[in-house]
Amino acid sequence: MLSGIRIVEICGIGPGPFCAMHLADLGADVIAVERAESVSITGQANAPDNPLNRGKRSVVADLKSPEGREAVLKLLESADAVIEGMRPGVMERLGLGPLECQARNPRLVYGRMTGWGQDGPMACAAGHDNNYIALSGALYHSGTAGEAPSSPITLIGDVGGGALYLAIGLLAGILSARQTGKGTVVDAAIVDGSAHMMQLMMSLSRRGLLQEARGKSVHDGSHFYATYRCADDQYVALGSMEPQFYALLMHKLGLQDDPRFAKQWDMERWDELRDLLADLFASQPREHWCDLLEGTDVCFAPVLSPREASEHRHMVERGVYFERDGMLQASPAPRFDGQRITPGAIPTRGAHTAQVMDALGARDLAGLWRS
Repeated sequence: MLSGIRIVEICGIGPGPFCAMHLADLGADVIAVERAESVSITGQANAPDNPLNRGKRSVVADLKSPEGREAVLKLLESADAVIEGMRPGVMERLGLGPLECQARNPRLVYGRMTGWGQDGPMACAAGHDNNYIALSGALYHSGTAGEAPSSPITLIGDVGGGALYLAIGLLAGILSARQTGKGTVVDAAIVDGSAHMMQLMMSLSRRGLLQEARGKSVHDGSHFYATYRCADDQYVALGSMEPQFYALLMHKLGLQDDPRFAKQWDMERWDELRDLLADLFASQPREHWCDLLEGTDVCFAPVLSPREASEHRHMVERGVYFERDGMLQASPAPRFDGQRITPGAIPTRGAHTAQVMDALGARDLAGLWRS
């Protein structure tokens, strides 16, 4: 779908590489500019083949050298967009900020991926996914009353509020550049995106379904929208919010005549009813509840690990997961015209250096680009 669009990625960690992978999955020509050897957060060298680089072409460069800077600028002359995830000001100090890059290519869309944003009092502070969603308000309701909020590891911040918002911004910028001939700078901040993602939930406050206190709203305090532990220490999730779905749940569980469950929206009784359902679900293994409830309009699903999910009949039929290069991977999404997208292979670091430099007619810079 994105054939003909070229993205240059100045490789970093987390949301930037994910965004670039997503665009590569959808057909963009993504050139990942990597260091000759990168170091992970554990202090050890990263593996030479990064799963987030699937479908990309990989080159290496020293951005601190004049030759490396010139090589990147040469790449950007034919690019639609660039992705960078440095702290504010770093790319400018390298001579690769928006002014320098758009001077070479006025149509270039310059995508900036940060946690706190390009400005504000915390812009240059270090942080990670859980810090950003804590400040934005997106973490607050991830937990029940009396429990510490639990971060859903990278999903709300790095991916949801970061990478996907950057992807939307880049594509909007590219569409604009093709109409106007002028590029733009996309400031994609996780605090902005994750706060924006809360708009749907915040809309519930008009109907009294979102309370300020954690554990008192429909999504974090009710008995019919919750997760429950089973007898085998596995978990199931309910989402029986609408009256007809709740009625079916009560019928399936044999509770349709129990007066305690008659008033679904009596919030004063939610704690009691959640405890009662907790005892009920704990009396049988997860498989029992799957046999009883899965595939019905109760709004039910087992809580699966990624490996378990890859083996579930629904996920297998849709091909949501696949294995390649000895690792479990998720398939590209969304789909177009009902067709599954097959992602490209994972390149080793620098595998395409010579190819890319030859195409640019920049062999004089090849000594700096080590494959």
